[in-house]
Amino acid sequence: MANVKEYSVEEKLSSLLNLQKIESKLDEIQILKGELPIEVSDLEDEIQGLHARETRIEEEVNGITEFIEQKKNLIKESQALIAKYEKQSENVKNNREFEAINKEIEMQTLETKLAEKHIKDANEEISDKARLLESAKRNIATKEANLKHKKGELEKIISETEKEETEYSEMSKAAREKVEPRLLASFDRIRKNYRNGLAVVAIVRDACGGCYNAIPPQRQSEIRQRKKIIVCENCGRILVDEELQEQAKNV
Repeated sequence: MANVKEYSVEEKLSSLLNLQKIESKLDEIQILKGELPIEVSDLEDEIQGLHARETRIEEEVNGITEFIEQKKNLIKESQALIAKYEKQSENVKNNREFEAINKEIEMQTLETKLAEKHIKDANEEISDKARLLESAKRNIATKEANLKHKKGELEKIISETEKEETEYSEMSKAAREKVEPRLLASFDRIRKNYRNGLAVVAIVRDACGGCYNAIPPQRQSEIRQRKKIIVCENCGRILVDEELQEQAKNV
């Protein structure tokens, strides 16, 4: 059975401190990017939504245009029927036939007027859709220009930091392998609890370097002895003494 090396508390603290410094460097790179990755993603989603809206409006306009053509054809058919009935009225033999033909003419005239009203309403609807379509196109143009600008900023930052980020990511992976799983899980959990990502901090002027809560002298003495891992009673961060922080491998 292979021997598993036992690390001293001091070695464990040094490994954690080293990992913290590496992770903080990675955090700095993410801070440089700021909200740009999220903003770029949000803009891409917005533009996709606007394009979908543009397509939907165009489809609606096409549907209305087809409706207008149908009504125009209906008017032509009604006008043809009116002309036919008017010609038939010249050869009627009695009042009954005359009234029947007049009724058909009146019905077709009403059909024509109704179709003309539908066409008028449809044209007004097309005008409204055209305004919405123009607004959507303007929004798309504005968003795309903004997206291009933000993508340019993000790509510039990425190009400037990509090599450094890759190096620190590799260093982080190597450093994590030197921390026992239980401690690593605690380290990651504490980091997630704080926006600055600090899970391991030194005592600064008799206080926790994370929350600045005062550390009692006896507690400070225990931390300097490096006999056990001690966390801040106020914020839960892992505490180290300033000397160990200075001795830790520079990143």
